Amino acid sequence: MSEIDYAPDMIERGRLMFARPFLFTKGCVRIADLPPMDRIEIAFAGRSNVGKSSLINALCGTSSLARTSNTPGRTQELNIFESQSEPLRIVDMPGYGYAKAPEDKVRQWTKLIHQYLTGRATLRRVYVLVDGRHGPKDNDLTVMNELDRAAVSYQIVLTKADKPSAGELAKVIEATQAAIVKRPAAHPRVILTSSLKGDGLRELRTEIAMLLES
Repeated sequence: MSEIDYAPDMIERGRLMFARPFLFTKGCVRIADLPPMDRIEIAFAGRSNVGKSSLINALCGTSSLARTSNTPGRTQELNIFESQSEPLRIVDMPGYGYAKAPEDKVRQWTKLIHQYLTGRATLRRVYVLVDGRHGPKDNDLTVMNELDRAAVSYQIVLTKADKPSAGELAKVIEATQAAIVKRPAAHPRVILTSSLKGDGLRELRTEIAMLLES
């Protein structure tokens, strides 16, 4: 998939947006902990170990904003990052699926995610991260179903797109597009990313910049 042709001024808007600092403000373990709905929010969701923290760090041009770990399920709350130059907030959601945590903890995260996704008026888009080596799994589809029901806009981001062969990646892209083609809340374009190589970051930054303009 070739990168879409964006307007040069919007590409530059996205570059500048993420050239300026984002700061961690708080971690929220309940809805009441969330900050006021006073700016646009985008959220990142994905299975545990999909590379969510690595992508957020790469997007923001840092290695230390979001905590990365080899232990799936490390993110156990809604982690809030705010732009210091734009009315934009990033929400890093707990990973779903496999996690080294007690069942009651996982149920608590699941409830928190559900409440956030269905009750946040300023949430403009959810970026659903899917492992580029495997494509959508059952729990990815479950999250998409919930977003469709809640009429929350979302876009699929394939992570680790540098790992599979070109042929394997083409099959994953085809399967991913087939999974979203009839979904009412899904953005039609799939973004391919590699946190390691920086692939897809310009496209993702530009898409986010466009959200702030719309």
